[in-house]
Amino acid sequence: MSATIIDGFAVAAGLREKIAADAAALKASHGVTPGLAVVLVGEDPASAVYVRNKLKATAECGLKSLEFKLPAETPEAEVLALVERLNADPAVHGILVQLPLPKQIDADKVLGLIHPDKDVDGFHPLNAGRLSVGLPGFVPCTPRGSQILIDGVTSDLSGKHAVVIGRSNIVGKPMAQLLLQKNATVTIAHSRTKDLPAVCRTADVLVAAVGRPLMVKGDWIKPGAIVIDVGINRIEVDGKGKIVGDVDFDSAVEVAGAITPVPRGVGPMTIACLMLNTLDSARRAVGAS
Repeated sequence: MSATIIDGFAVAAGLREKIAADAAALKASHGVTPGLAVVLVGEDPASAVYVRNKLKATAECGLKSLEFKLPAETPEAEVLALVERLNADPAVHGILVQLPLPKQIDADKVLGLIHPDKDVDGFHPLNAGRLSVGLPGFVPCTPRGSQILIDGVTSDLSGKHAVVIGRSNIVGKPMAQLLLQKNATVTIAHSRTKDLPAVCRTADVLVAAVGRPLMVKGDWIKPGAIVIDVGINRIEVDGKGKIVGDVDFDSAVEVAGAITPVPRGVGPMTIACLMLNTLDSARRAVGAS
């Protein structure tokens, strides 16, 4: 029997509608429109697409967007000065610096300069630390969106075994923290994990965030498991480009209990949660619940 397909596109659409209604209510009650500043340095094609999608979602949600496009040769000092200005601007509630940055710019320095209260990507060390000890803060958008999709499948992860493949600061580690908060028993697997397929077969919830196309096969999956595929990889099939995940969907869908497709799975949730974090930041700024 095939798995239930987790429609992240539909869930994200519903979330954006809720954000739009809440943003309108915030404007009516406090006269504030949540503002998101997006900084793009250089002409990376994939980054340009991501930024365009984020700005489109911002408009759909009734949020205000400010776009800053800088040439690839922009000095690091100029980018840092822009971040400082955005930190000081009360109309800006979220600051997003699109990665990757050109080689002359230290990404850690730029991201570390963003004020934690405006760090809607959830990458600042202070927000990472708050997540790790269970305090309120901004959670990176992809793990937050993934957790919402998991919550839509099961209301109780207590005692379940969750395996996260990938240990990045952007997805793997914060995803593990969110699952721990749900009382799951969590294993973080990675490139050095011995017998990775066997580890994956123990998972009631399997999150693949490793960046290797079609790596996770159907026989890696415990029957009935929830599978969240974070991967977005472009491969060539019959001379044509195709977007696939880290999970071999065709074999996995026959074993899993529920699974996200690629595309229309986690990707739309990432952008919706960026909007949600921006709304939350504006609420905090005015003391709204």
